[in-house]
Amino acid sequence: MDKQRAKQISESPEMMNVTYNGKQVYIQNVNENDTARVYPLDQPENEQDVALTQLEEH
Repeated sequence: MDKQRAKQISESPEMMNVTYNGKQVYIQNVNENDTARVYPLDQPENEQDVALTQLEEH
């Protein structure tokens, strides 16, 4: 995923369909090192930093 698009999604009030390894995730924020802080929608306690290249928008 493009860094600018990831930032737009993280700042949007609307829920976007974004997946990481096939699981729908919420993007909390985008980091300067081309990673994003995300968590699975069904496991909000499971936060992790992932590479933007591993995120897919559907």
